[in-house]
Amino acid sequence: MVTVDQQPHSRAPGNSGVRGPAGDLGVGLALALGAVVGTWWLLGLPASYVLIGLALYASLAALILRTLPADRPGPGIGPANRITLARAALATPVFGLALQPGTLGPSGAWWVIALSTVVLILDGFDGRIARRTGTQTTFGARFDMELDAALIMALSVLAWRSGKVGAWVLLIGLMRYAFVAASWRWPALAAELPPSLRRKIVCVIQGVVLLVALGPIIPTGMAVVVAAGGLAVLSWSFAVDVRWTLRHGE
Repeated sequence: MVTVDQQPHSRAPGNSGVRGPAGDLGVGLALALGAVVGTWWLLGLPASYVLIGLALYASLAALILRTLPADRPGPGIGPANRITLARAALATPVFGLALQPGTLGPSGAWWVIALSTVVLILDGFDGRIARRTGTQTTFGARFDMELDAALIMALSVLAWRSGKVGAWVLLIGLMRYAFVAASWRWPALAAELPPSLRRKIVCVIQGVVLLVALGPIIPTGMAVVVAAGGLAVLSWSFAVDVRWTLRHGE
């Protein structure tokens, strides 16, 4: 389970006039378009796939423009958020494949594994850059969290459609969203959780087990065991956090 571990950066007055995010979003669009078109060409997908990818990135850009704080530190969206945006751009083809009908062939599975591995590796840099540059923000932490959740959801869908594991693997991606939905009914669950290395490790584990399950060389039995193990670890981590929120939440 991922939560906002970063604290808002203390900004000096008058920083609201920094350069806007259009340039960063433009670079992100170029990266996303290249990744989507490359995926379309490599896998021989219909032209509608490119439109889906562009729509996904446009939705992301609109959401960033809507939620990006006006008094953010530095120019554009900030150095750490640029890394997160690059991760989102590279993940866009994976999101598009999760929405595309049909199953992945071996080449498609390997391509998803390659893209997702890069996205997961870069996840170790955005928070580090934010801390080094003193540009931690609640927005940046939330951006990173939602991207991780969306990637895990997409990989869960692709793992299910691979035919190796049953629909239960979708619980890996849905559990975080179910927790958020439950917090609407039980406000105590919305309490801000303390930073946790356990939570970060469990998040990485989910990405790894789903990529392993997708691997063309991984037999069905092993894919089931690996995915089930990941789900068990995730369920335990959520149980720990639910217990904490019920004890400390208002």
